[in-house]
Amino acid sequence: MGRGLEPSWLEWSYDTYPRIEAEFQAALDRSLNPRGPDVLYELVEEMGLPAGSVAVDVGCAEGNHTFALAERFDFVVTGVDPVARHIELALAVLDERAASDPTITRRIRFVAGTAEALPLYDETVDLIWCRDVLVHVADLERAYAEFQRVLRANGRVLIYQMFAGDRLEPREAEWLWKTAGVVPTSAAPARTDAAIAAARLRVDRRLDLGTEWGEWAEEMSGNGGLRLIRAARLLRDPPRYVEQFGQAAYEMMLGDCLWHIFGMIGKLDRRVYLLSKS
Repeated sequence: MGRGLEPSWLEWSYDTYPRIEAEFQAALDRSLNPRGPDVLYELVEEMGLPAGSVAVDVGCAEGNHTFALAERFDFVVTGVDPVARHIELALAVLDERAASDPTITRRIRFVAGTAEALPLYDETVDLIWCRDVLVHVADLERAYAEFQRVLRANGRVLIYQMFAGDRLEPREAEWLWKTAGVVPTSAAPARTDAAIAAARLRVDRRLDLGTEWGEWAEEMSGNGGLRLIRAARLLRDPPRYVEQFGQAAYEMMLGDCLWHIFGMIGKLDRRVYLLSKS
């Protein structure tokens, strides 16, 4: 065979493997029953916090989770976000809902603020909800110290975020972090673990979701495949989209597509922390 492929590899690839390939594919076509985003609300339900508990949605964006926490659990919820447009849009929805339910403004409010400087009094919060936020925060120690400050005794914290996975290549990470506004060190699990410990917060549970949400999204709606074909088109003909939308928008769209694709194939890892005040 000269310096080509080894006979053993050829035999395995073109004789042995084809005999099991169809069965293997059939096994892969059976769902592993992945958990989807509702698992976060299920975790809150398991906490057993009573109606009227005070919660804060850190990095609330347009308030979707703020409203859900108030409606699902009858919590009093404050949404905090540093982006003025997010607060404006969330308040517009709040005003719209208040037209039919005036009491909602006693249970939900939105204020400007950051994870590192929460606009809340000491020891006033029963639950901190923080989803898809802390990779954008440079001073993780300050953020977790703020969580410790505002929590009441036995207060709880739910953190969800993506971390760099073992399969993420350095060049991929460098481009993706810059495009997505991620602080590289804040996407490292060890840095998060250290910040939690420094804030004297106790880790009650950690869930490594791996590729589950990506599988769930594909099985439920086909969103994984949609993002994959969008990324393929973006990569095949950049000038088409740059000319119409601009370079910054092109990079943002490609980054968003790859963010979810990487999460689906293990280059990014999804993790949930359930914490409590020591």
